[in-house]
Amino acid sequence: MNSLFAIFFTSLVVALSGAIMPGPLLTITISESTRRGAMAGPMLIAGHAVLELALVVALLLGLGPLLENEIFFIVIAFVGGLLMLWMALGMFRSLPTLSVSYSGKSEAKGNLLMTGIFMSLANPYWIIWWATIGIGYIVLSQKLGIVGVIVFFAGHIFGDLLWYSAISLAVGKGRKLFTDKIYRMLIAFCALFLVGFSIYLIISGFGKINI
Repeated sequence: MNSLFAIFFTSLVVALSGAIMPGPLLTITISESTRRGAMAGPMLIAGHAVLELALVVALLLGLGPLLENEIFFIVIAFVGGLLMLWMALGMFRSLPTLSVSYSGKSEAKGNLLMTGIFMSLANPYWIIWWATIGIGYIVLSQKLGIVGVIVFFAGHIFGDLLWYSAISLAVGKGRKLFTDKIYRMLIAFCALFLVGFSIYLIISGFGKINI
């Protein structure tokens, strides 16, 4: 990749291919979009982007070896799994009172930003991606200087933003088609997914422990 366009385009495609795979952030995007509308996705990705920007800076400063450490993976797997389990239980508890009514209040935006950060940080496979593919892209883009790194990051975030904005728009605009029953079933499904993923993470963490 010897051009800024190649870096941007390939970074976008790789990010998009990863974004379309089901995961905790996608689940939360669907859940929040049914309640808060089409802006939920972009706001969650804004939080996600803040965290990734901090991580790119850290990788440039030499954080890579830490991310490849198995102990680091184990800690993130346990903490992330428990965090997702806690969020899923909260979703289950709220099921009896959930409604598709939408107030459009803007004060929820800060919470969405933090949710985007925490849901990304709680997923150790997101960290693994950056410790492998992400570092590789940074090394390649650095050949074109700091501008190359900026273009790589822009393409990566734009890929995420495209997909999550499309999902959020589709779900948010479809709120009028939802009854409270359908809405609660959707949230219950999302909560079940988070429970399953959290258990998978915790088991993965135990699998890395050498006894």
